[in-house]
Amino acid sequence: MEQERKEKEKKKVMVAIDDSECSHYSLTWALENLADTIRNSELVVFTVQPTNSDFAYTYASSFGAAPPELIESILANHKKFALALLDKAKDICANHGIVAEAVTEVGDPKEAICEAVEKHNIKLLVLGSHGRGAVKRALLGSVSNYCVHNAKCPVLVVRKQE
Repeated sequence: MEQERKEKEKKKVMVAIDDSECSHYSLTWALENLADTIRNSELVVFTVQPTNSDFAYTYASSFGAAPPELIESILANHKKFALALLDKAKDICANHGIVAEAVTEVGDPKEAICEAVEKHNIKLLVLGSHGRGAVKRALLGSVSNYCVHNAKCPVLVVRKQE
């Protein structure tokens, strides 16, 4: 009975990843520096696949309407890439003695991450920082900045020290 209650009370930690070096670093950093917290929690490793509109618009504006088969093929490749990325992350977790749940969604990364936080009842979100300067951040946007201000849980942004 007590064990069952503890299982229900386990908090969830989510590490959002992409294929960047800073993302890999943030996952490894979290596993090494938050080991006790993660061992006593459920770990979710999360990645986002781009939407078909992200590349269909580019194709359509350059060459005319994109054939549906092309869009489906691109989406399938993005899903394969996301699943391979999550498998690699789960292996890294396993090497640290942690079993992680892998989740992927399609959408805009900053919005998909914040939605996943709510959907999965995440209590701590861990993100990597690309370390862009103010100008690049202003032009390109910052997923970590957006999540710090909009996620419904505390957010830890891990920045790799040079």
